[in-house]
Amino acid sequence: MKQRANVVVLAGGFGGARMAHGFELLGDQVELSVIVNTGDDLELHGLLVSPDLDTVMYTLAGLANDATGWGLRNETWSSAEMLATYGAPTWFKLGDRDIATHLVRTAGLRGGKTLTQVTADLAAQLGVRAALLPMTDQPIRTKVRTAAAWLDFQDYFVRRHHADEVLELRFDGMEAATITSEVARAIESADLVVMAPSNPFVSIGPILSIPGMAKALLGVAAPVVAVSPIVGGSAVRGPAADMLAALAKVEPTAAGLAAYYAATYPGLIYALVLDRADAEHEEAVARTGMRPLITNTLIGAADARRQLAEELLALARH
Repeated sequence: MKQRANVVVLAGGFGGARMAHGFELLGDQVELSVIVNTGDDLELHGLLVSPDLDTVMYTLAGLANDATGWGLRNETWSSAEMLATYGAPTWFKLGDRDIATHLVRTAGLRGGKTLTQVTADLAAQLGVRAALLPMTDQPIRTKVRTAAAWLDFQDYFVRRHHADEVLELRFDGMEAATITSEVARAIESADLVVMAPSNPFVSIGPILSIPGMAKALLGVAAPVVAVSPIVGGSAVRGPAADMLAALAKVEPTAAGLAAYYAATYPGLIYALVLDRADAEHEEAVARTGMRPLITNTLIGAADARRQLAEELLALARH
């Protein structure tokens, strides 16, 4: 591998942002591209909100609120208070500074730019060095079926606090989606592809469902490495463990995740990274055909993010 490695990260919001930041901390060792899930996007108060894109962007810009895992540090909420005064819904909180991002994004799209172009403009203004790439320029909306009804993803995830059992998923708009030229180029030139420790169903799943995406990843010589979001039988954050049990019908463990990935994306993943707490699942992972790599996957601290990125880069180089 050349001295400066082209790294592509497939990312949802929370875990994806932290994994991308780990590679960003490696500086000139890495040319980083982050392909981000947009199935979580929603229209709110006339604005397009892209939660995963913004979480990754704010994290790479050094502006993220690490305490919450979403939004900006030192945020204020005057607009939300006024919206409540008008009787508008405020269950999905938009801070005053955050609203500026959605205003600029929406104006750019209405002016004829693609989501990829608008995202590049926003990231450049915030000093983000990495290429921040929406998974597609076409609108995709993740829908969740519960016992009661089909729900918009954010309705399920934020308003209802992902308390409902998920019986089925669908990605509206997927049939019209296409892989962008920017995403295709990033994958073609990759020395390493990392599936971040994001939800395999509603963060990684929509990305890999874009027509042409899985084929492009299968066609590259670069190893594809997945980092498990399951540690000790629980998701680090969110409903990934519950979805493994409900949707994949496997145990919510690292071994269960490996079985799901191997069955759903055969031949795609070279190695699965497990936390040390899940070392007992090493042999079960190996039986799926994936190489198990055991290390620390809890990357809340910057040093831990950098360390994991260094280990993944070393795996690709050797």
